[in-house]
Amino acid sequence: MAPEARIKIFLKNGATALCAAAVALSSFSLGAEAARRHHHRNHHHHLPQKPAVPVRALPYPQLPLPFEISGAQYLPLAWADLKGWGEDNHLAAYKTFRASCRPINAQSGAAEAKNGATEAKALAGSLSEPCRAAKSLDLTDDAKAKSFFEENFTPLRISRLGEPDGFVTGYYEPVLEGSRTQTDVYNVPVYRRPSNLFVRGYKQDALSLPNKGPVYRKIGRRKLVPYYDRGEIEDGKIAGRGLEIAWLKDPTDLLFAQIQGSARIKFDDGSSVRLNYDAYNGYPYTAVGRILIERGIIPREEMSMQKIREWMAQNPDGAKELRRANRAYIFFREVNLSDKEEAVGAQGIPLTAGRSIAVDKSLHVYGTPFFIEGELPIESERAKTPFRRLMIAQDTGSAIIGPARADLFFGAGADAGRVSGRLRHPMQFVMLVPKSLDPAPRAAKLPIPDPRPAEKIAKLFPQTDPAKTGTPVAEATQGKTETIAVAGPVPLPVPRPAIEPAPEPRRPAKNRPHRPQ
Repeated sequence: MAPEARIKIFLKNGATALCAAAVALSSFSLGAEAARRHHHRNHHHHLPQKPAVPVRALPYPQLPLPFEISGAQYLPLAWADLKGWGEDNHLAAYKTFRASCRPINAQSGAAEAKNGATEAKALAGSLSEPCRAAKSLDLTDDAKAKSFFEENFTPLRISRLGEPDGFVTGYYEPVLEGSRTQTDVYNVPVYRRPSNLFVRGYKQDALSLPNKGPVYRKIGRRKLVPYYDRGEIEDGKIAGRGLEIAWLKDPTDLLFAQIQGSARIKFDDGSSVRLNYDAYNGYPYTAVGRILIERGIIPREEMSMQKIREWMAQNPDGAKELRRANRAYIFFREVNLSDKEEAVGAQGIPLTAGRSIAVDKSLHVYGTPFFIEGELPIESERAKTPFRRLMIAQDTGSAIIGPARADLFFGAGADAGRVSGRLRHPMQFVMLVPKSLDPAPRAAKLPIPDPRPAEKIAKLFPQTDPAKTGTPVAEATQGKTETIAVAGPVPLPVPRPAIEPAPEPRRPAKNRPHRPQ
């Protein structure tokens, strides 16, 4: 082969090898760049998560409270702060408290644990400790009774949130004339609980039913409809079914017996029957006195139970309409009590006139002592009789709602009715909290707030609410290891974004003739 031919073949093969090497190198570079980009994307989207800084409540850490009453405010007091505490009859209060302790001591720990409603209340089962102490102390000395309360309880002023005082009304047990059978004079029936009255979660023959919430009339085995209201019952919807316990003269007597929740009915032959609240028809209580005030019939400052009775006696047609404006209706049950005993409260024990109160049972526990202080019109309608007395929560009522709301029980009869009927007054409430729930030791665990900055510094560095602005409030403190309150975790720096390199323009491919293989 000629030398020229050999040179041409060598050059041709060398150029082919160089082209293949260039293609391989470019492929390797592109693959490496793709791998680098893939790794960077994965690293950018899957950064290792760092533990978040624990959020701390502002301005204080979250500490478990000894108890909490919804919608209430409290103020711990010293016994010397209770106006009239030293002059009260502590022995009478102790005897009433000890009566409440009988059902409390009878409850087992297992029963209390199952009762979620009781556990959710403020005092829960803490009253069992002072009740166990009272079980073996049959005191007869007032000074020792006073010492018992001071050694086992802590005074705590309580009121509705934003209000300085509580509010009291009064109630009593009416003594009425009646008959066992219907006559021309006695023709107003007093009904026991109907068998078709149904409350969800309770058996129809349960011993006690709630005085709040929906109540149904059961039709057949499954159908439930709202129970009859007062107007329908007065029109005879449940008449003739053997539900009549007794008969009264006046529907106003029945209305006030239902408002009080108990009554004594005396018959012509000298016998009597004692009635207590058993159930209601599911409609909210409407105060007839408030309706008369709103209509301008009786001025607010003159309102009393006696004024309502007088107006209803003088206006029979208006009285019927007024009664039916209160759609709630109470059913009674007979109780085996002598005339010497007072009415039975919701706790299941006889009440004590002048010492028992009805409270909101959704917030308070039966047996809780309350020292109530203020002035009440007890001696006369215009009188301002000082009232400073330790009362025991033993009853409840559908109209008694709130942390510092009480109905004072004054006993039975017309005199008790006159006194209780004119009470609608603000009073100071001090709840006696068992020492095991003393809030003072718990308050000592709260940290002291940071000192207030000088006025000049405060203007230069205005403080903002981190919850609203989202600005962190974490600062380092030299020489201290305490964690300063922050509203949230400190944000991490934003990762550097991945920038894609601009693609190089591709050269146009030359049209080359197809080489036969």
